[in-house]
Amino acid sequence: MSTYREITHNGLWKNNAALVQLLGLCPLLAVTGSVVNAMGLGLATLLVLTASNIVVSLVRNQVSEAIKIPAFVMVIATFTTTTELLMKAYTYELYLILGIFIPLIVTNCAILGRAEAFASKNSLVLSAWDGFTHGLGFGVVLVLVGAIREILGSGTLFANMHLLFGPAAETWTIDIFGEGYSFLIAILPPGAFLVCGLLIAIKNMIDGEIEKRQSARKVIIKGAKRVRTTGKIS
Repeated sequence: MSTYREITHNGLWKNNAALVQLLGLCPLLAVTGSVVNAMGLGLATLLVLTASNIVVSLVRNQVSEAIKIPAFVMVIATFTTTTELLMKAYTYELYLILGIFIPLIVTNCAILGRAEAFASKNSLVLSAWDGFTHGLGFGVVLVLVGAIREILGSGTLFANMHLLFGPAAETWTIDIFGEGYSFLIAILPPGAFLVCGLLIAIKNMIDGEIEKRQSARKVIIKGAKRVRTTGKIS
């Protein structure tokens, strides 16, 4: 049985949906031109993934194998529609910017994958934590890609955060490279591929270093040895 530590490690790092499983890349590459866009989609995905995992875990013993996948898709679609309506009501301008990628959350393989691989086989609390950690891991990658692309492409950070957090966030913008700066390729889809590839390479390097250190710490002892000390020790 999975522990909370294992679930957290898998969701945030080892089996991160964006960097390891390479799932949900369509929205990852399409809407991460800024932090606010990435954060909006990340929070929506986190909500849908956590809620759907909870419901799937609750009904796992009542759904037969024949209709399991269609039932899970219906659950995910329900929460996707709920999230879409909430964003339409409270963050309408951001909802318009994200456009079709909000309803397309229902097609995110990471969400259906967690429902089928984990939530349908585990308890409510574990399934909720699994959905939260995997959603958080996906959201963190979204925000990282959005931050790098926004800095390189527009020379700003946290621009237009009022679209998500209201008027209080209008002063959050950090102007890094000055007015008039622009690097178009970072904002376009090729920039998203480059940044995402860079993050994957960095993660692989870190994993490689961790594996080397763990291998270096392993000491192989071949049998027991008796040590005899003779002579006088001063």
